[in-house]
Amino acid sequence: MCEACRAHGMEPIVTLHHFTTPRWVGALGGWETAEAVDRFVRYSDRALEALADVVGRVCTLNEPNIVATMGYLMGVFPPGRRDASLRRVVNDRFIEAHHRTAGLARDAGLPVGMTLAMQDWQAVDGGEDRRARLLANYEDVYLEAARGDDFVGVQTYSRELVGPEGPRPVPEGAETTQMGYEFYPEALGATIRRAHAITDGTPVLVTENGVATADDTRRVEYVRRALRCVRSCLDDGIPVLGYTYWSSFDNFEWAFGYGPTFGLVAVDRTTLERAPKPSASYLGAVARANSTED
Repeated sequence: MCEACRAHGMEPIVTLHHFTTPRWVGALGGWETAEAVDRFVRYSDRALEALADVVGRVCTLNEPNIVATMGYLMGVFPPGRRDASLRRVVNDRFIEAHHRTAGLARDAGLPVGMTLAMQDWQAVDGGEDRRARLLANYEDVYLEAARGDDFVGVQTYSRELVGPEGPRPVPEGAETTQMGYEFYPEALGATIRRAHAITDGTPVLVTENGVATADDTRRVEYVRRALRCVRSCLDDGIPVLGYTYWSSFDNFEWAFGYGPTFGLVAVDRTTLERAPKPSASYLGAVARANSTED
């Protein structure tokens, strides 16, 4: 796959761990154990040896903050634990795994970073303290660990309003996506700026940004507004290395299956026929012109 990307003039970006963990690692105790870190580093060493000549950039871990929070605090992802202290342990394990694997990537001469799920967390009605507490072990601990990396991957889809009591529902009357998120592309600018600030200037790579909608005109509008935010960050001197839309094709969206359609290209799941949407043409034109000007 990397060789095919190269043949078509694209830079492959490889993520070494994307949410799912082998069942045998879970049987060993999962990410709360030191052995999981050792096994991941060993796997990464082999993978980087095989890919060093064809990969362009390496992401060590995809959204470890989501895996730790959903699996060890909220009990939604495997292993279904609900323990705040255990979530902190898993955060530490992921950070160790990242640092050790990043060292291997640098030894191979490859730019390396991790990717984080980030939302534009906005405090309302005196929610500043609650917002700070929520972010401390969700985003900040990882952003601080990303200082000195070649880049930090920002993955953003919407905003989250936070009051003194915690996160609030999407505002009444706001446009929502197939995922139930508020249609709010401006969140990307806020998360880029926050990631750059907390990492003390680490370059930002937008590794995920997109919208699940059946109305492709709204996808074009979402991307247009998100890219304007990227342009604003660049104009302010923030080193944004690139923008990757999620996703190229309508994909299997975890527990939501094939229902939400994020793709620039539609896929008929019976015939597997692929049909580019107008949004694909729009983003392609932006890429060819290297300009966000309409």
